[in-house]
Amino acid sequence: MTSLVIGTRGSALALWQAEHTKAKLEAQGCTVRLEIVKTQGDKILDVPLAQIGGKGLFVKEIEEALASFRCDLAVHSMKDVPADLMPGLALVAFSAREDPRDVLCARDGLTLATLPKGAHVGTSSVRRVAQLKAQRSDLKISPLRGNVDTRLRKLAAGEYDAIVLAAAGLIRLGREAAITERLELVPAIGQGILAFETRADDAATIELVRRALHDEETAVCADAERAFLARLEGGCQTPMACHAKIVGDTVDAEGLVATLDGSLILRAHWSGPRSGGGAAVGRALAEELVRQGAAEILGTSPTM
Repeated sequence: MTSLVIGTRGSALALWQAEHTKAKLEAQGCTVRLEIVKTQGDKILDVPLAQIGGKGLFVKEIEEALASFRCDLAVHSMKDVPADLMPGLALVAFSAREDPRDVLCARDGLTLATLPKGAHVGTSSVRRVAQLKAQRSDLKISPLRGNVDTRLRKLAAGEYDAIVLAAAGLIRLGREAAITERLELVPAIGQGILAFETRADDAATIELVRRALHDEETAVCADAERAFLARLEGGCQTPMACHAKIVGDTVDAEGLVATLDGSLILRAHWSGPRSGGGAAVGRALAEELVRQGAAEILGTSPTM
């Protein structure tokens, strides 16, 4: 019987993702154990992510555990995975995508349009800040860190009038009732997707993981979004977004690069045949935004 160790963060959402993965692998006759790894992003909770700097704040230590054979498989929220992986490692499978949208959780059931002028909104995502500011420049937006339950407790305690979270995390944790509105924002690259990483030469684990967990349609979209990310070399310090979907035989992608205050937002769409692969669509979309002036924003965008 095959035995695997899954490397995962210790938050409630990360553990849900790891347990979900564990159950899928055990259904294939595999014995699975979880190895909890604390990442830099888990250790630094009093500073906005954009101010910490660097990439892979929730990934690096788990990749080190993979590379040193402490675990055989890493389960990531794909939006946390940087464009460049540690040498010798590979993303080998992607889950079927959960709802990729951002959502508003507000007291008194308010929506983005009905929040009072100057309402206090919590999020640490510069991507969300830019798009919210473009719609409601009057809002007071402050950093918000912590796991899902911590963030919802801060909302309930009156520290914020509303907070913005990912629909996928709330759905997976059974907290969908907290959603007051699904927002029309371009989602984070990879939002709603679980990415599975192994050592690149571990053929047996790769075969097992792909058989148990892989969704090919999601993989095409993931390839498009990660190609977009790689071309623009963005990180958590830059307001940028990309979302791809399959429409028939076509890959349809939307991308965005913005200034932090939302005063300038560049948007583009690009479509291409699915047979050509998602990566080609993602790169072409990024090039279109570069033609619009994205490189200048990426080089000068301030941080939170």
